[in-house]
Amino acid sequence: MKVRRSACKHGVTEQDIAHAFRNAVKFIPYEYDGEERLLVIGPARNGAMLELTAVPADDPDRIIHADDLRPSFYHYLK
Repeated sequence: MKVRRSACKHGVTEQDIAHAFRNAVKFIPYEYDGEERLLVIGPARNGAMLELTAVPADDPDRIIHADDLRPSFYHYLK
């Protein structure tokens, strides 16, 4: 899995991104601007929940976004 520079712009490390992806609790496909993407929710190494965006959705090979999980996505954890 490649981690693009854009994924680290919010201060999330590559190690935490990899950990969150490997230990993901939710995978949610969605479309953005005509592109199929995958929202991945998983824990950083310290247990904080992260949101990742992986592309392409059907066979993700790169992470283009990572940040702390936003409250608007908390409902996916129920």
